[in-house]
Amino acid sequence: MAISNALLFSTVLGLGTGAVNAQTPSPACDASEYRQFDFWIGEWTVDGGQDGSTPVGESSITRVAKGCALHENWRSANGGDGHSLNVYDKTRGQWTQFWIGADGVILHLYGGLVNGAMVLSGSLPGKDGKVQLQRITWTAMDDGRVSQRWDTSDDDGATWQISFLGFYRRKP
Repeated sequence: MAISNALLFSTVLGLGTGAVNAQTPSPACDASEYRQFDFWIGEWTVDGGQDGSTPVGESSITRVAKGCALHENWRSANGGDGHSLNVYDKTRGQWTQFWIGADGVILHLYGGLVNGAMVLSGSLPGKDGKVQLQRITWTAMDDGRVSQRWDTSDDDGATWQISFLGFYRRKP
C-alpha cells in the first residue's frame, strides 16, 4: 500500500508546475467540496510556541492537478522539509492527505470539515510497536492566519497531547 501511495504522490508531484497549478478547477473537480480547504492556499510564514511568536518554518500551499488537489511544501526553520498532497475523495466523501517528511515518516490522514475547521486523522506505528493516533486540525482565523494543531494519542484516543501548534501568517 505504501509503495502505491508513494508512486501516486511522486507522479502527481512530478507533473511540474505550469498547467497543473491552474486556478480554474477541471470540470471533474468543480463541486464545492473541492474548495473546502482553499483557506489554506498561499505562501506562509509559520510561527509556533505558546504565544505563536516563534518562527518555526515556511509553507507554500498550491493547487495542483488542474485544481483537484492541494500540494504543501513545508520547510522548517531547522532545515527539515516535508510535503503533503491533499484531495477531496468523492468516492469516500472525505478529504485525504498523504504526508511524507524528511525523516521518512509517511502519514495518511482522512476526514473533513468539522464546525468550519478541517480535521484529518490517521495512525502511525509507535516506537514501541503500538499504534499512535494522529489528528491535525486547520482553522481559518478572523485575522487571516490559519492555525494548525497536531495532536497525538497513545491510548486509543482516551487522551490527546499537542505535538505541534503553529500559526500560518501570509507572507507580504
